[in-house]
Amino acid sequence: MEKSEKIFVAGHRGLVGSALVRTLERDGFDHLVTRARSQLDLGSEAAVDLFFAQEKPAIVIFAAAKVGGIKANNDQPVEFLLDNIQIQNNVIRAAHEAGVRKLLFLGSSCIYPKHAPQPIPESALLTGPLEPTNEAYAIAKIAGIKLCQAYAREYGAHFISAMPTNLYGPNDNFDLLSSHVLPALLRKAHDAKTSGARELMVWGSGKPRREFLHVDDLAAACLFLLERYDSPEIINVGCGEDVSIRELAELICDVVGFKGELAWDTTKPDGTPRKLLDVSKVHDLGWRHTIALRDGIARTYEWFLKNPPRDSKPE
Repeated sequence: MEKSEKIFVAGHRGLVGSALVRTLERDGFDHLVTRARSQLDLGSEAAVDLFFAQEKPAIVIFAAAKVGGIKANNDQPVEFLLDNIQIQNNVIRAAHEAGVRKLLFLGSSCIYPKHAPQPIPESALLTGPLEPTNEAYAIAKIAGIKLCQAYAREYGAHFISAMPTNLYGPNDNFDLLSSHVLPALLRKAHDAKTSGARELMVWGSGKPRREFLHVDDLAAACLFLLERYDSPEIINVGCGEDVSIRELAELICDVVGFKGELAWDTTKPDGTPRKLLDVSKVHDLGWRHTIALRDGIARTYEWFLKNPPRDSKPE
């Protein structure tokens, strides 16, 4: 990519989008285009068409999405399906019609079947039933992948799709009602420490295993793929290592300094038993993560302390 090319980062205020902006600016890309939700409603076809007609970006990185943890996905399947399909359809179609040179669509590891082989290869897509607790979000992301592939096949568009594993880092969502497991545990451990609690309650059994990638590593991978990957076939992005939720909780408590006990609410769902991506494809291209989990959690906690969440705690 040329440093002077106009790059539109959709969703620049989110976890992934903000990391992309930091990384692009650090690497000397000085023609970034961003829009807050109040400035551009990606759910409006007319607004998106007008934006692309006026700005004419050369590169699009699609990092905008309605996201959330198990509870949010369970409670709002209509919104997770409808909102995500609307915004990605609008952006992908308009990007093609405006002559965008390359588009990177960011999916999610939840697109894979609940009982996919471990580590999960890209070929596992659509080979079995999805995890019910995030099915709506997964279906929306699969639709986005297939739309990018359709544009590549029918029109020769350079639209690629990357599937990140579980992400964390600065600008994550620490709201206990809607956050993912790592930021939720970090918030709970911090609250337990500051309140002097003797116990920290964690959802599930602690047995499921998950892979976690710092969002700055994902941002670096995105630039790498934009420059060196052209296939419409999906590509996984992760670290290739996983931990149990129990191990994660213990690590977070150690980083935060919570000395109490962990308790497990086994009435709450565990979700997928294991979710580890096969990252051999991106490794073979020459990209690997650089931020170790403990160091990444420590960096995230440092950011959290400087940017305390404003949400109200559940009763």
